[in-house]
Amino acid sequence: MNSLPSTGLLARWPLLLFGFLLCFGSSFGQTFFIALSGEAVRERFDLSHGGYGNLYSLATLASGFSMLWLGALLDRIDLRLYAALALGGLATACVLMALTQHLLVLAVALYLLRLAGQGMMTHTAMTSMAKRFNANRGKAISIAAAGHPSGEALLPPLAVGLMVISNWQTVWLAAAGVLALSLPWLIRLPAGPRAQAETDTPSHRHPSSTPPATSYTRKAVLRDRRFHLLLPALMTPGFLVTGVFFHQTHLVAVKGWSLEWFALCFIAYALASTLGLLASGPLIDRLGATRLMPFYLVPIGLACVVLATVTVPLGALAFMLLAGLSLGAGQSIVAAMWAEVYGISHLGAIRSLSITLMVISTALAPGLFGMLFDLGVSFEAVAASMAAIILVNITLVTAAMRRHRRQVLNHSP
Repeated sequence: MNSLPSTGLLARWPLLLFGFLLCFGSSFGQTFFIALSGEAVRERFDLSHGGYGNLYSLATLASGFSMLWLGALLDRIDLRLYAALALGGLATACVLMALTQHLLVLAVALYLLRLAGQGMMTHTAMTSMAKRFNANRGKAISIAAAGHPSGEALLPPLAVGLMVISNWQTVWLAAAGVLALSLPWLIRLPAGPRAQAETDTPSHRHPSSTPPATSYTRKAVLRDRRFHLLLPALMTPGFLVTGVFFHQTHLVAVKGWSLEWFALCFIAYALASTLGLLASGPLIDRLGATRLMPFYLVPIGLACVVLATVTVPLGALAFMLLAGLSLGAGQSIVAAMWAEVYGISHLGAIRSLSITLMVISTALAPGLFGMLFDLGVSFEAVAASMAAIILVNITLVTAAMRRHRRQVLNHSP
């Protein structure tokens, strides 16, 4: 395999485009897009809010557990075949959403949407960027992950406009058509010489930022103390944001904010997420993801402090900006960190484990937050507790990364 210079990042645009489009296309399986037809689906099947929510949570959990096996499969089969399975599965799910007349088929459609969209397509993009880029791993991951906020910005207006002139079923059929038509040429992008893996490593990096010579298996990762120290921090940000977003009507009520203003602040969240993605990429390539791990949690910790203490409407804007910055940067930093700490040979299996754990945490958040509110715990108290948990997470991550650097240096020649 011929090595490619680290300076030729944009010359390898086919692979970057492959990752970006997979993240963009995963939008069809993300909550924000599925929710656009949520009311119509509930009416069609005579489901309550709780009934539809429970069905959706079960489908999400099932997809997360399925990723334990399907995610690891990416280490053993051709990347193009895996991408084709993800695209085909998501297109099938879109057709089922449009045509289903039975509740069981709806459950299957939701499961496939979450599995192929949120799970397999994002997993394919992030894992392929981490495996096939070395010197430019951070920038490649951030460019590919920018497909997520791009989908969040572009697809809802298009879908709503199509629903105005037609109906919600047409939206899902159109999504299936786009995926089916893109499949033949999209899976050709990783096949050319410009998509081969980089073999060089920037000399300015600390040795702890270089992937180990011997990659860890998933079983070895589960026995590794660094993983256990990292685990709370990997699950907490998604748990927090999901809980806040799900209970946003309760939040705006107790804060005295308008729901329209909070909805408008989602634009700030998307912009901050994009900024976090694009800014973190060059930093990863210069400093290494392991050095950045504790710092990406700082903004979301401050976001919790804002929720706990601020009552003016600008507090909503501050929360969205800080939370978006953390979660955007975290996508790139965490994805690159797995490669730096545990190597790339079993990266699909390792990432699939982290995906399953994060899916579980986000599925539990709405219920746990709701239970606390039912017990009379205030939103401010919950936010203050989450700020304290984030501080503990930063301490644990710092300890994990120090342990990693010592371990690397002890094994250095």
